[in-house]
Amino acid sequence: MTDMMRRPLPPGWRWVRLGEMCEEHTGTRDPRLEEKQEFVYVDITSVDNVSKCIFNPKVLPCAEAPSRARQVIYANDVLVSMTRPNLNAVAMVPQDLDNEICSTGFCVLRCRENLNSTYLFAFVQSHEFVQRISDLVKGALYPAVTDNQIREQLIPLPPLPEQQRIVAILSEQMAAIERARAATESQLEAARALPAAYLRAVFNGPEAQQWPRAWLGEMCEINPARPHLNRADNVITSFLPMAAVEESGRGIARIAQRPYGEIRKGYTYFAEGDVLFAKITPCMQNAKHAVARDLIDGVGFGSTEFHVLRPKNEIISEWVHQFVLQPPVLRAAMAHFTGAVGQQRVPDGFLATLEIPLPSLPEQRRIVAILSEQMAAVEKARQALEAQLDAINRLPATLLRQAFNGEI
Repeated sequence: MTDMMRRPLPPGWRWVRLGEMCEEHTGTRDPRLEEKQEFVYVDITSVDNVSKCIFNPKVLPCAEAPSRARQVIYANDVLVSMTRPNLNAVAMVPQDLDNEICSTGFCVLRCRENLNSTYLFAFVQSHEFVQRISDLVKGALYPAVTDNQIREQLIPLPPLPEQQRIVAILSEQMAAIERARAATESQLEAARALPAAYLRAVFNGPEAQQWPRAWLGEMCEINPARPHLNRADNVITSFLPMAAVEESGRGIARIAQRPYGEIRKGYTYFAEGDVLFAKITPCMQNAKHAVARDLIDGVGFGSTEFHVLRPKNEIISEWVHQFVLQPPVLRAAMAHFTGAVGQQRVPDGFLATLEIPLPSLPEQRRIVAILSEQMAAVEKARQALEAQLDAINRLPATLLRQAFNGEI
């Protein structure tokens, strides 16, 4: 008896193999032998492992049917992908795909009369089932299970009326969870849009139209030369890897430290207050830009994939930082990419030709202070909403565990 089967079940429940409760032979046919010109084909890429449904099945000429396009599917069949089972790509066949074809990469589970197909569909989404079949491929060169291995899995089976009662409860509660998820995702999307709106109000608002403007290359030294530093190799200095810079300009997670002797000539040099602009994709697209602060002796080194902007006397670092975080600036930077796909970079000449609004220094400081408060509030809300969404996303697993323990 397995450890799982030692788990007590409610009265009237029993452990059974999926193979006992599902049809052994679900049928095959070769679309190439059919008289019609096209057929609908469900392959692994047609199953969304998040929504657990089939989307955009392929319509292919029968003469070009892949060798894997052989399994017949009917409405309410449960499909379980046998490749990378940890991803849990499962789906129930809808009525409009009745009598179509799916890939042999699926295990097709067609319920017999004592197993409710929706109950089965819920079970193959449970953590218990996913963990069991995932364990079967640990250490394997190709992460896949077989049809027989899936059919050998045990399912806790209550009487059919109890299955139907559980399914009704699950459907109602899962629908409530989905509504909560959708509402939270909508709020999170709105929170993520706020920083861009705040920046737009500052740099494109009526007040900004009255400010003088200047080229960024006039107001900042771009990629200043590395000075000669007279220090011993064992002296600790600040080091900033790209991974330490958070996305959307949210700051620096943690500046690392390294002995000066480990700093190679090619590393980017920067000083206290310099603005760091990530110049490669996708770091630039994700706005991994920051102001260098709290450096040891005011000097730092880091990833070669930063452009360094050193503001002059008429402009403050945080004003430059907020300016380069604007979505229009990021889009313009992407339009000026150079280099091969996958290694594209923003040329330093692009930054020099950006036109930046230039209010007075006191006005820059006042606006930056307001923006900092707004961004901090948005960040707090974003984190709270992401935590809420994470909690909502864990609810289905809890609900399914309760359902198959007989606790609902």
